[in-house]
Amino acid sequence: MRLEPSIAAIVTGAASGLGAATARALAAAGVRVAVFDLLEQQGQALANEIGGCFARVDVCVEASVAAGFAQVRAAHGQERILVNCAGIMAAIRTAGRDRQSGAIRSFPMELFERVIAVNLTGSFRCITHAAAGMLSLTADADGERGVIINTASVAAQEGQIGQAAYAASKGGVLSLTVPVARDLAAEGIRVNAILPGVFDTPMLAGASEATRQGLAAAVPFPPRLGQPAEFASLVLEICRNGYLNAAAIRLDGALRMAPH
Repeated sequence: MRLEPSIAAIVTGAASGLGAATARALAAAGVRVAVFDLLEQQGQALANEIGGCFARVDVCVEASVAAGFAQVRAAHGQERILVNCAGIMAAIRTAGRDRQSGAIRSFPMELFERVIAVNLTGSFRCITHAAAGMLSLTADADGERGVIINTASVAAQEGQIGQAAYAASKGGVLSLTVPVARDLAAEGIRVNAILPGVFDTPMLAGASEATRQGLAAAVPFPPRLGQPAEFASLVLEICRNGYLNAAAIRLDGALRMAPH
């Protein structure tokens, strides 16, 4: 797909981190970008910066997603690109003992369900809206109507201690990529997934410097945290490379996650 001003894109979770970097990169390539996020002030500021538009969207709520798509399509037209970056993390063991009291506790089910709702169900909800809209488009010279890019994680394959909910959600994102790509192939819509390793994003903002350094040192090469701009660069390549379809691409500096 040629990235040019006639192309509209939607990036979910775009107010910060990987989503913000992706929105900036697409806009710099000439694409009209719509920002979906719950963080209204940050999302609107980014939209203003890149000359795009913002919609406050909760990917867990059908009505919110439907309204968001309608709002940005009224501004930019039907999108040909969807990048799913909205996501949350939880780190709690399936069952364990409180360090102070010794009391036994289990993973809160409401938190497990919330992580699945945002990371997995929210991604699929946006996919269905985007794909249905893309079907209305005329295919380009290469027979292509759209590109959908999902954000999974290396945790989908090597979830660490405490990552049952997060790994399950990202494993679901990884697993749905091939069947959705097959569903949409005849309509000229490509679907791919990126599996980021440890990236310097707000998800790591609360970690201690020692923790951040330890994560960086575990990456074989280059021994550092990934930069959001590197994720965004891969998004652009997936959009441009018409032979990439149903692919799951690790972006991790050769990292293979240890148990903890």
